Amino acid sequence: MNLRRPLTLQRALVLGTGVLVALAIVVMSVATVFALRAFVYDRLDEQVVGGLAVAGGDGHAQGGGADHGNGSSAAKGPDPRVGSLQVVLDAAGTQVSASYTRADGTEVTLSADQVASLSASVPTDRQPVTVDLGSDLGSFRVAAQSVGGRTVMSGMSLADAAATTTALTTILVAVGGVTLVVTIGALSLLVRQRLRPLERVAAVAQQVSALPLGRGDVEIPDRVADADTDVRTEVGRVGASLNDLLGHVQAALAARQHSESELRRFIADASHELRTPLASVRGYAQLSLTGPEEMSDSQRRSLERIESEARRMASLVDDLLLLARLDAGQRLRDDDVELPLLAIDAVDDARTVDPTRHWRLQIPGDAPITVRGDEDRLRQVLANLLRNAQMHTPPGTTVTTSLARDGDEVVLGVRDTGPGIDPAVRDGLFQRFTRGDRARNRNAGSTGLGLSIAEAIVAAHGGTITVDSTVSGASFSVRLPLNRPRPS
Repeated sequence: MNLRRPLTLQRALVLGTGVLVALAIVVMSVATVFALRAFVYDRLDEQVVGGLAVAGGDGHAQGGGADHGNGSSAAKGPDPRVGSLQVVLDAAGTQVSASYTRADGTEVTLSADQVASLSASVPTDRQPVTVDLGSDLGSFRVAAQSVGGRTVMSGMSLADAAATTTALTTILVAVGGVTLVVTIGALSLLVRQRLRPLERVAAVAQQVSALPLGRGDVEIPDRVADADTDVRTEVGRVGASLNDLLGHVQAALAARQHSESELRRFIADASHELRTPLASVRGYAQLSLTGPEEMSDSQRRSLERIESEARRMASLVDDLLLLARLDAGQRLRDDDVELPLLAIDAVDDARTVDPTRHWRLQIPGDAPITVRGDEDRLRQVLANLLRNAQMHTPPGTTVTTSLARDGDEVVLGVRDTGPGIDPAVRDGLFQRFTRGDRARNRNAGSTGLGLSIAEAIVAAHGGTITVDSTVSGASFSVRLPLNRPRPS
């Protein structure tokens, strides 16, 4: 199960843009720091190479600042730069002078280990290299050259360069962080504002999706506002297209409803008109059969068939008329119906009509179960379910009718131990003129309307009917509300 929260369009835009801005800031900051570092190192290298002359590289300052000539201070040359390093070694590698000028102008003599580290690390090709002289002095950029058999070294401390680079990095991090936060905040407000029309369009679509569009008169009053249908924008085009689509859907549903109304009216009128001639046919057939005239066996058999088919057609016409009236929303009676008594009567009738099957009844005996509805129609539902079990199961089958409470509903069940229902017809079992002859033994008297009538009656009572089938039998469950409000 995936519990991760989905990424909305607004979050995706803000997050994606924020990542790009953060990446740009990081790249810019890194490039700036490296550019400054290269610039500072270049300046230091120039000072280091220039310091070789001060350290005696051109022959004018020898002996690390010792007196020459008259011993006057003017002959010593310029004072060493703060943070500079000057080392002079003789031809044998012996230290002649080695000093470092601190920030306060005092000179510190380098130790033998530090001079040895410089001798081992710095080539005499006037190319500055970085040398670490320990925690007390730090790192230096140092260059060296050989002059008159001596090795002269000049260096500059990297402390100032490191401080400058660190300060710039701190400034860039602070400015970049503030810039990123401000950018994400402003971007969130901008994206939210620009996506509000899309949210309004989505709200209209959600409202329409909640409407019952499956049956009955359909009216779709919801439309996208004119402000959100500007075809010059992407959201406007979506809003305008949704309005056009809703208009087409409403027109199609209106046409469908008109066609269904006309069809129901035709079925109701035709069924009503057919009842009288069918009753006449049955009457004449019965009159001929009971008349005093002598008839041959074939004549009597023909009249019996006429009466039987007229009775069957009359039943079919009555079913069609009932379905047409239920589809048209005909009001049912609203009485208190005792379901246990109804179930007892239905099972007794089924046992009397067909003693070849085992009819069982399971009802609670502790308290009555009463629902509001039309007693005659509810009797018809149970009778249709029991007749369906009788028609499509072999003799000896056990058919159990049960009644139970389930929360604020009552469950009326009819379960048999027959061969079950073919999965190919199970999904359309409640459709009109559907027979289960591919799953069970076909009975020619079935019209295929019994289960569809049962579903329509149950739906009119605010309930549902479902079916479950296995190789060991079929089970129908009717759920009816116990506290159905009275119709207004």
